[in-house]
Amino acid sequence: MALVGRTNLLRKSLCSWARACQHGMASSLAPQMPPCDFKPDAYKGMELSKVKQVRSDNLNPALFTYYKKPLLVHQGHMQWLWDVDGTRYLDLFGGIVTVSVGHCHPTVRKRAEEQLGKLWHTTNIYLHPTIHEYAEKLTSTLPGNLKVCYFTNSGSEANDMAVLMSRMYTGSYDILSLRNCYHGASPYLMGLTALNTWRYNVPSGFGMQQTMNPDPYRGPWGGARCRDSPCQVQRSCDCAEGQCEAGDRYLEQLEDVLRFSMPKGKVGAFFAESIQGVGGTVQFPKNFLKRAFEKIREHGGLCISDEVQTGFGRTGTHFWGFEGHDVVPDIVTMAKGMGNGFPLAAVVTTPEVANSMGKALHFNTYGGNPLSCAVGSSVLDVIEEEGIQNNAHVVGTYFLSELEKLRDDFEIVGDVRGKGLMIGVELVQDKATKTPLPAEDVNSVWEDMKDMGVLIGKGGVYSTVLRIKPPMCLSMEDAKFSIAVFRRALENYTAK
Repeated sequence: MALVGRTNLLRKSLCSWARACQHGMASSLAPQMPPCDFKPDAYKGMELSKVKQVRSDNLNPALFTYYKKPLLVHQGHMQWLWDVDGTRYLDLFGGIVTVSVGHCHPTVRKRAEEQLGKLWHTTNIYLHPTIHEYAEKLTSTLPGNLKVCYFTNSGSEANDMAVLMSRMYTGSYDILSLRNCYHGASPYLMGLTALNTWRYNVPSGFGMQQTMNPDPYRGPWGGARCRDSPCQVQRSCDCAEGQCEAGDRYLEQLEDVLRFSMPKGKVGAFFAESIQGVGGTVQFPKNFLKRAFEKIREHGGLCISDEVQTGFGRTGTHFWGFEGHDVVPDIVTMAKGMGNGFPLAAVVTTPEVANSMGKALHFNTYGGNPLSCAVGSSVLDVIEEEGIQNNAHVVGTYFLSELEKLRDDFEIVGDVRGKGLMIGVELVQDKATKTPLPAEDVNSVWEDMKDMGVLIGKGGVYSTVLRIKPPMCLSMEDAKFSIAVFRRALENYTAK
């Protein structure tokens, strides 16, 4: 028996040694990064230690940084970022889904520089050409009678405005959103957002209610044919072709909230992201949003599409995410990719709804200033001229198909979802139970990818969804490299 015990112990030691060797070899043979001709400037700014001190002493203490060794980013070009040491990274998070056509895109940069030489800012009480040119160009991308723009500086400002606008127009105070949604963290919007990470213990959410999130993966209903995505949930589905029983069940939950939690027959508005962003790239069952909009309108409410993350071609098949749901909202909010990282946002609505805002003066000092409108206009030009939306569709569909293979090969990859270049990968301990992977294990994969040159985001209620939302100039070669890095990081984790 003693000999057997020693043999087993030796076998375990050899296995551990083999796994360690495998991990070391895997790390040393990281996938080869695609070439890039751009040469960043030499860094001449603050030392990292000084940056950390200033951040600690002089900046918002709630700010957090990614990674054990925070990156001090120095320069960007298209899909690439460089740190102060000259190390290059492939940016798969795009400044939190904000860099749409590429870091410092030369066309956008040139247009901004031209405008800087003419007029940075003047009040919109005076006429200046850029706001009028941009408003006409922007509204031409939207369907129906969505023709009136209110320019702001951020998505939160835009959603604040949409809440006010809907209450003014309908005369109804109550607003409805989905659990797991994110629409901003301002005091006004904290109650609209339904993720506890972003809510403080202060009075908020007056007149705001949430209904069950129609999530085919983590929700109680949903199956293998529910999502408008190349990737489906790995559980059975009894729905007939063109029908979705899961959508029916979630719609019943919405009706229940309208019946019990709203003034009888009245609702001010319903907010929905086309695909939930911060919540972890959650997609709804097919036709849910269309039927939800119909139900809200039956109760006199407005339908508001939050396109802060899904707009400007990111979903690939459509310019606006809501178009993939076959709906036309009453109000659209937008930001992030709108300015390719420049502070620019907007609310676009119909003339009828806009007229309700004439009961008092409304003004935004910086919203629609000449520089932001010049940048926004140039972004629209680049999206069209360079086929950015189609690139998001082609590269994103390939990316999703390859990620599906990782899901099939690794137990910790529970779900892959998304459209275009709005992609989420949810990590779990066990596929059957969907128990979230512990934070330290998620971070192990995430840090390993960074060490191999790929930057990626995190999200979801458990922070276990890896968020892939890169600049939409991402190439097929970049996607192949990213998949190779992802696979190597999963192999390294499994070998531990």
